[in-house]
Amino acid sequence: MSNYPTPHIHATPQDFGKTVLMPGDPLRAKFIAENFLKDPKLVNNVRGVQGYTGTYDGTKVSVMASGMGMPSMGIYSYELFNFFDVERIIRIGSAGSYQNDVRVRDLVLGAGACYDSNYAAQFHLPGTYSAVASYPLLSTCAELARGMNLRFHVGNLVSSDCFYGDWEGVPQGLQAVSAWSKMGVLAVEMESAALYMNAARAGKQALAICTISDHLLTGECTSAKERQESFTDMMALALKTAAAMEKE
Repeated sequence: MSNYPTPHIHATPQDFGKTVLMPGDPLRAKFIAENFLKDPKLVNNVRGVQGYTGTYDGTKVSVMASGMGMPSMGIYSYELFNFFDVERIIRIGSAGSYQNDVRVRDLVLGAGACYDSNYAAQFHLPGTYSAVASYPLLSTCAELARGMNLRFHVGNLVSSDCFYGDWEGVPQGLQAVSAWSKMGVLAVEMESAALYMNAARAGKQALAICTISDHLLTGECTSAKERQESFTDMMALALKTAAAMEKE
């Protein structure tokens, strides 16, 4: 008996490439498909979470939204890894900088993902889990980023369950920014830790590439339209990484 279609993805394994790019925003998935992929085909639209498959540099590759937050990323990455024969997921999303030298529009390659979530509890581990990227993806991506002359950083992200923090009289998020930044965490986002854990459990590969959309120290930020359409360096880098991995 097949495990597909699932409640969230109405497709078959043949509909997806071995590598799936996952932005949070369905409109970003649509933008990537229409502007970067050759002959893109809509393969999923359950709940408006658009997934497309086409080719890039001769490589079959897919792009599908994850939605926001670890529960949503957890659902889509789990189904892709376990039911649709996907081998790699590259998250391409936005993040808020926690460091002065990590500027708006810089890229961050998440070598690891700290978290304030209870997501790891499901695995019944006798300690604290370190959610890390897959080294082959990370090293390939970093090499390509250098070749593209992109401004990027490699280090820890933190995946948070809370976009709006209740800090009881302290300026919003200031305590969290200070606490994580002193430990060298580069930026905050909301999905990567769940992706890394699901990949580890499934024996698959995962990497988060984030563009800094907001700076939590300076207050600089980008618009929703910019996040949807202008983070093209991140999109191109992820696609080049996907193509390179298929050719190895």
